[in-house]
Amino acid sequence: MMKRQVLSLIVVVVLVASVLTIRAADAPAQPALVCEVYPGLASNCLTYAKLSDLPAGVVLRTDSLTIKDADIAAEIAKTPQEIQAEIKKNAFFLLENLTTRQLLVAQAMAKTSEQKDMPASDERALIQTYLKGLVADVQVNEAEISRFYEENKESCGGASLDQMKDSIRQLVLQQKQQDFINEHVRTMGQRVPIEVSASWTKEQAVLARDNPVDKARSSGKPSLVDFGSTGCRPCDMLAPILETLKEKYAGKVNVLFVHVGQERILAARYGIQSIPMQFFYDKDGKEVFRHTGFWPQAEIEKKLAEMGVQ
Repeated sequence: MMKRQVLSLIVVVVLVASVLTIRAADAPAQPALVCEVYPGLASNCLTYAKLSDLPAGVVLRTDSLTIKDADIAAEIAKTPQEIQAEIKKNAFFLLENLTTRQLLVAQAMAKTSEQKDMPASDERALIQTYLKGLVADVQVNEAEISRFYEENKESCGGASLDQMKDSIRQLVLQQKQQDFINEHVRTMGQRVPIEVSASWTKEQAVLARDNPVDKARSSGKPSLVDFGSTGCRPCDMLAPILETLKEKYAGKVNVLFVHVGQERILAARYGIQSIPMQFFYDKDGKEVFRHTGFWPQAEIEKKLAEMGVQ
């Protein structure tokens, strides 16, 4: 009797497992996201876009927007001849910018219609007004001002915290506002259904990664990337430090300097708003930290140690 009960229980378990397996197989697969398949390719509104099989010639589609490859080609043709080759390699970035602008315009116009006293204006003014509203409540506290001063004391020319406080407050506020806007745009695909062509994106990912930064990130080693320029005081102060780190961590860490004036599209892709800016990536190419402004060698090495670099 006991044996029969056990056998009956086993049969029931097997049947339930079979039903669950069938249901799981029948359930429609969720579309893959750009950020899952191509980490680091998108930096704005296409981060959470869905990779889909779209009609021929269509590279992006939302409920209210369709962008075709012919539209991308037309935009590339408008750019200066000297950067067209670079733009062609970054057509995905161009698509992301076009989409971001048009979606922000749509959101701004919707907000304007809610505020009857706000006059209609051109696209740029609409977007600026909308974004100002988003960051209206962003504030800076004393701790953030002090921390910024301590981290950038060497580039303050010997001025005290009290002397620099107002300037630092404004600088930190602008950075926090920009970070807030960047995150709002980056997560747009979580609020607005966006589809991009899977086949087109696959082709563009190969082209977009043909640059020193993405090659370093895919090398299997941690990377330190500094975006800066020559003639910029904190950038020039960092230059010898980077050379020292390059020698000290040879074979362990990729240490790169990217001149934003010579790599304009790459700098734009990585959202560089002020320089110098340092990015730290782990061996898998994932960003673990970023810092804006001059940073002493000891602090940089401390951060590398936290990443497991000896």
